[in-house]
Amino acid sequence: MIESLQHLPPAADSHAALASQFTDLAPPLSARQAAIEAARCLYCYDAPCMNACPTGIDVASFIRNIHDQNVNGAAYGILKQNILGGSCARVCPTEILCEQACVRNHDAEAQPVRIGLLQRYALDHAHFDGHPFQRAPSTGKTIAVVGAGPAGLSCAHRLAMLGNDVVVYEAREKPGGLNEYGIARYKLTDDFAQREVAFLLQVGGIAIEYGRVLGSNLHLHDLQARYDAVFLATGLGASRKLGLTGEDAPGLMAAIDYIAALRQATDLSKLPVPRRAVVIGAGNTAIDIAVQSRRLGAEEVTLVYRRGQEAMSATGHEIDIAKANGVVVRTWAAPLDILLDESGRVHGMRFERTRMDGERLVRTGETFEIAADAVFKAIGQTADEATFADPIARELEREGDRVRVDASFRTTLPGVYAGGDCVAPGQDLTVQAVQHGKLAAIAIHNDIQTQAEAAWPT
Repeated sequence: MIESLQHLPPAADSHAALASQFTDLAPPLSARQAAIEAARCLYCYDAPCMNACPTGIDVASFIRNIHDQNVNGAAYGILKQNILGGSCARVCPTEILCEQACVRNHDAEAQPVRIGLLQRYALDHAHFDGHPFQRAPSTGKTIAVVGAGPAGLSCAHRLAMLGNDVVVYEAREKPGGLNEYGIARYKLTDDFAQREVAFLLQVGGIAIEYGRVLGSNLHLHDLQARYDAVFLATGLGASRKLGLTGEDAPGLMAAIDYIAALRQATDLSKLPVPRRAVVIGAGNTAIDIAVQSRRLGAEEVTLVYRRGQEAMSATGHEIDIAKANGVVVRTWAAPLDILLDESGRVHGMRFERTRMDGERLVRTGETFEIAADAVFKAIGQTADEATFADPIARELEREGDRVRVDASFRTTLPGVYAGGDCVAPGQDLTVQAVQHGKLAAIAIHNDIQTQAEAAWPT
């Protein structure tokens, strides 16, 4: 999809100069800083930070281990609940989860314990002799996992720990899902996503097949027939449409596609970079593409949202990052027309101002235009309908574009489970996807064992 911008000039700086713009957003703590920060924790008995963590990490316990210089113990406690704790420490919106719940986050101090950075410190400095978790005795069962993103990998790891064999089917050429392809380059730097997957696979019992696409060269009815259970972790692979004429014109593309190209680029100086860019959206992906465009050299980047800033799904922390990087945020404006030049390429957008009429968003009839060489749409992801192309997959009950599951992540098809971004309800958070995978694995294992016991002759 990056071809949509190939008519634009490449970045003006060298790769080295551009790479310097994509170092850690939040630099890691030194040993001294970690010790001081750990000492600030009150080790609350009822630990509201733990209750706020979607994966249930015992935050007070791992911080106390850091304070006691037991880094391995801290890391083990984190990984026991969240095997992708390293990436979550970097990308998780701790400011609205554990750190928001921290008892030190009040008017007098207004500075919660920096839990995310402490979690990163523990996992970056732990040294295990081999993988920290051992597999249970073999169950003789094999489960198929579709998708090697956070939910799929988390599920595969927990199933393997419980003694099952797992085959993961991944559409792309690398594992990691959004951690590899969809996170801002300054949040997950270097090859961390791949190193984390390699660590996870050390548990054993997990095989990954690449280039396998559900609905194309992989079919649900075959998986049902071959495996003891199937876990779907396909994510939301398609970008939503604006529904405007000219949406396929050169210069307009999905933000997630450009972010993927940026993350995979070995030479940043060869990426096409607009001089002026418009970003349509209000979530963290919109912030990621806007900030990264600026860091690649875009002179003007304007983020436009149809409602007010208070309604944006991006956190206040993310919005502050955008503004600090020179991104202009314009609210109360809805996309109206894509403006094309004589060659049929994007050269701007026309917007219509909006307002609230009671509880209803309405258009005012007043319009304005923003000149742009590129328009990035970050208005959310939806399911790729090709995923549900075969007859069996079409039988999955869905809520909108997401698969309906029960409390144990069972779908309406026997032996088929689902989790992560592809299920309803979901928050589209890496940490929540990890939890889905972990809980689904436990449910799958228990269901298989129950079925085996019921079939055992008395």
